[in-house]
Amino acid sequence: MPPRRQLKHVAIREYLRELLAGAPPGTAAPSERELVQQFGVARMTVRQAIDALVAEGLLHRAPGRGTFVAPPRAEVGRLLGYTEEMARRGMLAESQTLVARREKAGPGIARALELTEGDPVLHWKRLRRADGVPMCIEDAYLSEILLPGFLQSGMPTSLYAALEERGLRPTWAEDSVSAGVATEEEAGLLEVDQGTPVLRVARRARVEDKSLEVSRAVFRADRFTLWVQFADKP
Repeated sequence: MPPRRQLKHVAIREYLRELLAGAPPGTAAPSERELVQQFGVARMTVRQAIDALVAEGLLHRAPGRGTFVAPPRAEVGRLLGYTEEMARRGMLAESQTLVARREKAGPGIARALELTEGDPVLHWKRLRRADGVPMCIEDAYLSEILLPGFLQSGMPTSLYAALEERGLRPTWAEDSVSAGVATEEEAGLLEVDQGTPVLRVARRARVEDKSLEVSRAVFRADRFTLWVQFADKP
C-alpha cells in the first residue's frame, strides 16, 4: 500500500476518534460521503478508517441508518434485560403489554421452570420499542411460586429491575439464537413485511438454584445487532 494512502487512513481514523471522544452512545459519526469530500480520498480509504474503529468497539454500523458511537462494552457474562440493553446502546426502551395473565404450565414450560404440569405460571407478552420504533416481541413465562402477587403490583417497564427489587435478579441464563422470518402476526406488530428476516432468541434464566424465567423474543434483524463477548480464562 502506498505510504500516502496509509497515512490518510490513519489521519481519518484519528480525526474520528478525537471528534467523537466523549460523545454519548448513539451519536452519529460523519457519513462516508462527508469524509470523502472533506479529505479528498477514495471511499475505500474512509471505510478502512471506520472499519478500524468498529473493530475496536468505538463505533458500530446500523445497516441503512449509518455509523454511530457504540455503547460501552458490558462486563463479560453480565446479564442484561431489554431495558438495560437499550440504555447501553443509547436508546430509550418502551414497553406495550399484549398479554399479562396467570396460566397453567404446559409440559414444555413446566419442564423448563422445573414445575409440575398444571402449576400456575405468569405469562407476560410485550411489544418492545426503542426510540419509538418497534424492536422486538418478548414472550416470557415466570414462576409464580417465586413471584406471588406480581401481576397485581402493576407491570414495570423493566422486568429485571423489578426482579432485582425482590432480590430475584437472575444469576445465570442460557440463550439460544436462530434466524427466521416474520409471521403475519409478528410482521404486523413489528411493522415489517411478512417474511422479513428476524432474530429469534430463547432464554432460560435462574436465580441461584431456582428456575425463574423462560422467554422467547423476536427481534427485527434490520434494527438489532446481537453482541456477544468472550474472554479467555486461565
